[in-house]
Amino acid sequence: MTALEWTLIVPARGAPHGKSRLAVPRREHLARAFALDTIEAALGALPASALLVVTNDDLLGPYAAAAGARVVPDPGAGLHGAIRAAGRLTVPGSALGVLLGDLPALRPEDLRAALRACQVHPRAFVPDRAGTGTVLLTVHGSVLESSFGPGSAARHQAACFERLPLPLPRLRTDVDVREDLEAVLALGCGRHTAAALAGAVPMGPGSEH
Repeated sequence: MTALEWTLIVPARGAPHGKSRLAVPRREHLARAFALDTIEAALGALPASALLVVTNDDLLGPYAAAAGARVVPDPGAGLHGAIRAAGRLTVPGSALGVLLGDLPALRPEDLRAALRACQVHPRAFVPDRAGTGTVLLTVHGSVLESSFGPGSAARHQAACFERLPLPLPRLRTDVDVREDLEAVLALGCGRHTAAALAGAVPMGPGSEH
Protein backbone atom coordinates (compact mmCIF):
# COMPACT_ATOMS: atom_id res chain seq x y z
CA MET A 1 0.00 0.00 0.00
CA THR A 2 1.28 3.45 -0.94
CA ALA A 3 1.83 5.62 2.13
CA LEU A 4 -0.66 8.44 2.54
CA GLU A 5 0.51 12.04 2.70
CA TRP A 6 -0.71 13.11 6.12
CA THR A 7 -1.48 16.53 7.50
CA LEU A 8 -1.17 16.54 11.27
CA ILE A 9 -2.81 19.02 13.65
CA VAL A 10 -1.06 19.47 17.00
CA PRO A 11 -3.01 21.63 19.49
CA ALA A 12 -0.40 22.97 21.92
CA ARG A 13 -1.70 25.21 24.67
CA GLY A 14 1.65 25.69 26.40
CA ALA A 15 2.12 28.20 29.22
CA PRO A 16 0.78 29.58 31.46
CA HIS A 17 -2.54 27.71 31.44
CA GLY A 18 -1.53 24.23 30.24
CA LYS A 19 -1.52 21.15 32.47
CA SER A 20 -3.64 22.62 35.26
CA ARG A 21 -4.11 19.15 36.82
CA LEU A 22 -0.39 18.43 37.03
CA ALA A 23 0.52 19.11 40.65
CA VAL A 24 4.29 19.49 40.32
CA PRO A 25 6.70 22.45 40.56
CA ARG A 26 7.36 24.46 37.38
CA ARG A 27 4.17 23.18 35.81
CA GLU A 28 4.08 25.96 33.21
CA HIS A 29 7.61 25.14 32.01
CA LEU A 30 6.73 21.46 31.80
CA ALA A 31 3.61 22.18 29.75
CA ARG A 32 5.76 23.95 27.18
CA ALA A 33 8.42 21.24 27.27
CA PHE A 34 5.85 18.49 26.67
CA ALA A 35 4.61 20.35 23.60
CA LEU A 36 8.14 21.02 22.34
CA ASP A 37 9.02 17.33 22.56
CA THR A 38 5.78 16.36 20.82
CA ILE A 39 6.35 18.86 18.02
CA GLU A 40 9.96 17.75 17.63
CA ALA A 41 8.91 14.11 17.30
CA ALA A 42 6.23 15.01 14.75
CA LEU A 43 8.78 17.02 12.75
CA GLY A 44 10.98 13.94 12.67
CA ALA A 45 8.14 11.80 11.35
CA LEU A 46 6.60 14.08 8.71
CA PRO A 47 7.65 16.96 6.45
CA ALA A 48 7.51 20.20 8.42
CA SER A 49 4.94 21.65 6.00
CA ALA A 50 2.56 18.81 6.94
CA LEU A 51 2.38 20.00 10.54
CA LEU A 52 -0.24 22.49 11.77
CA VAL A 53 0.59 23.66 15.28
CA VAL A 54 -2.28 25.49 16.97
CA THR A 55 -0.98 27.74 19.73
CA ASN A 56 -0.73 31.26 21.11
CA ASP A 57 2.31 30.41 23.22
CA ASP A 58 5.13 32.88 22.56
CA LEU A 59 7.78 30.13 22.55
CA LEU A 60 5.98 27.22 20.90
CA GLY A 61 4.78 29.23 17.91
CA PRO A 62 8.20 30.62 16.94
CA TYR A 63 9.83 27.23 17.56
CA ALA A 64 7.40 25.47 15.21
CA ALA A 65 7.57 28.22 12.60
CA ALA A 66 11.38 28.23 12.60
CA ALA A 67 11.29 24.51 11.89
CA GLY A 68 8.99 25.06 8.90
CA ALA A 69 5.66 24.03 10.41
CA ARG A 70 2.53 26.07 9.88
CA VAL A 71 1.39 27.91 13.02
CA VAL A 72 -2.31 28.56 13.52
CA PRO A 73 -3.47 31.07 16.16
CA ASP A 74 -5.52 29.38 18.87
CA PRO A 75 -9.00 30.98 18.88
CA GLY A 76 -9.34 30.29 22.61
CA ALA A 77 -12.38 28.05 22.27
CA GLY A 78 -10.86 24.94 23.82
CA LEU A 79 -9.39 21.87 22.16
CA HIS A 80 -12.17 21.46 19.63
CA GLY A 81 -11.99 25.11 18.69
CA ALA A 82 -8.27 24.71 18.06
CA ILE A 83 -8.87 21.64 15.89
CA ARG A 84 -11.56 23.42 13.87
CA ALA A 85 -9.30 26.43 13.31
CA ALA A 86 -6.58 24.22 11.82
CA GLY A 87 -9.04 22.01 9.98
CA ARG A 88 -10.20 24.98 7.89
CA LEU A 89 -6.73 25.08 6.35
CA THR A 90 -6.77 21.45 5.19
CA VAL A 91 -8.10 19.87 2.00
CA PRO A 92 -11.47 18.14 2.58
CA GLY A 93 -11.14 14.37 2.37
CA SER A 94 -7.34 14.38 2.67
CA ALA A 95 -5.41 12.25 5.15
CA LEU A 96 -5.71 14.22 8.37
CA GLY A 97 -4.71 13.49 11.93
CA VAL A 98 -4.92 15.17 15.33
CA LEU A 99 -2.07 14.47 17.73
CA LEU A 100 -2.27 15.57 21.36
CA GLY A 101 0.45 18.04 22.32
CA ASP A 102 1.45 16.45 25.63
CA LEU A 103 3.38 13.33 24.62
CA PRO A 104 6.90 13.99 25.93
CA ALA A 105 8.15 10.42 25.43
CA LEU A 106 7.08 10.29 21.77
CA ARG A 107 9.67 9.41 19.11
CA PRO A 108 9.34 9.88 15.33
CA GLU A 109 9.35 6.14 14.70
CA ASP A 110 6.38 5.67 17.06
CA LEU A 111 4.33 8.23 15.17
CA ARG A 112 5.30 6.81 11.78
CA ALA A 113 4.27 3.32 12.92
CA ALA A 114 0.94 4.60 14.20
CA LEU A 115 0.15 6.46 10.97
CA ARG A 116 0.96 3.33 8.94
CA ALA A 117 -1.55 1.42 11.05
CA CYS A 118 -4.13 4.18 10.79
CA GLN A 119 -3.98 4.49 7.02
CA VAL A 120 -5.58 1.05 6.63
CA HIS A 121 -8.79 2.49 8.12
CA PRO A 122 -10.78 5.48 6.84
CA ARG A 123 -11.39 6.52 10.46
CA ALA A 124 -9.11 5.42 13.29
CA PHE A 125 -7.85 6.39 16.72
CA VAL A 126 -5.14 5.35 19.15
CA PRO A 127 -6.30 5.33 22.78
CA ASP A 128 -4.17 6.54 25.66
CA ARG A 129 -2.48 4.06 27.99
CA ALA A 130 -5.56 3.89 30.23
CA GLY A 131 -7.73 3.07 27.22
CA THR A 132 -10.27 5.80 27.97
CA GLY A 133 -8.78 8.81 26.20
CA THR A 134 -7.45 9.45 22.69
CA VAL A 135 -3.92 10.50 21.73
CA LEU A 136 -4.17 10.25 17.93
CA LEU A 137 -7.27 10.56 15.73
CA THR A 138 -7.16 10.14 11.95
CA VAL A 139 -9.42 10.26 8.91
CA HIS A 140 -8.98 10.04 5.16
CA GLY A 141 -11.73 10.34 2.60
CA SER A 142 -14.15 12.02 5.00
CA VAL A 143 -14.58 14.99 7.32
CA LEU A 144 -12.82 14.95 10.69
CA GLU A 145 -15.33 15.01 13.55
CA SER A 146 -13.48 14.80 16.85
CA SER A 147 -14.81 14.22 20.35
CA PHE A 148 -11.80 14.74 22.62
CA GLY A 149 -12.12 15.10 26.37
CA PRO A 150 -12.69 12.64 29.25
CA GLY A 151 -14.00 9.34 27.91
CA SER A 152 -13.19 10.23 24.30
CA ALA A 153 -12.15 6.69 23.34
CA ALA A 154 -15.68 5.36 23.81
CA ARG A 155 -17.17 8.29 21.87
CA HIS A 156 -14.75 7.91 18.99
CA GLN A 157 -15.41 4.17 18.84
CA ALA A 158 -19.17 4.79 18.86
CA ALA A 159 -18.65 7.23 15.97
CA CYS A 160 -17.15 4.37 13.91
CA PHE A 161 -13.48 5.21 14.37
CA GLU A 162 -11.43 2.00 14.44
CA ARG A 163 -9.82 1.53 17.84
CA LEU A 164 -6.10 0.72 17.49
CA PRO A 165 -4.54 -0.16 20.89
CA LEU A 166 -1.05 -0.28 19.39
CA PRO A 167 1.95 -1.50 21.44
CA LEU A 168 3.45 1.99 21.36
CA PRO A 169 3.62 3.18 24.97
CA ARG A 170 5.62 6.30 24.09
CA LEU A 171 2.77 7.46 21.87
CA ARG A 172 0.02 6.40 24.24
CA THR A 173 1.36 8.12 27.38
CA ASP A 174 0.00 11.65 27.58
CA VAL A 175 0.55 13.65 30.76
CA ASP A 176 -2.29 15.04 32.85
CA VAL A 177 -1.34 14.08 36.40
CA ARG A 178 1.78 13.17 38.37
CA GLU A 179 1.37 9.43 37.74
CA ASP A 180 1.47 10.07 33.99
CA LEU A 181 4.71 12.00 34.38
CA GLU A 182 6.20 9.12 36.34
CA ALA A 183 5.25 6.76 33.50
CA VAL A 184 6.92 9.08 31.00
CA LEU A 185 10.10 9.17 33.05
CA ALA A 186 10.15 5.37 33.14
CA LEU A 187 9.89 5.29 29.33
CA GLY A 188 12.43 8.07 28.80
CA CYS A 189 11.33 11.62 28.07
CA GLY A 190 12.38 14.00 25.32
CA ARG A 191 15.18 16.51 25.66
CA HIS A 192 12.97 19.52 26.37
CA THR A 193 11.15 17.78 29.20
CA ALA A 194 14.45 16.52 30.61
CA ALA A 195 15.79 20.09 30.59
CA ALA A 196 12.66 21.47 32.25
CA LEU A 197 12.80 18.83 34.96
CA ALA A 198 16.44 19.76 35.55
CA GLY A 199 15.41 23.36 36.13
CA ALA A 200 16.38 24.83 32.77
CA VAL A 201 14.23 27.40 30.99
CA PRO A 202 12.60 25.86 27.86
CA MET A 203 14.64 26.55 24.77
CA GLY A 204 13.74 28.90 21.96
CA PRO A 205 13.82 28.37 18.19
CA GLY A 206 17.04 26.85 16.94
CA SER A 207 18.46 26.16 20.41
CA GLU A 208 20.47 23.03 21.04
CA HIS A 209 21.78 21.22 24.09
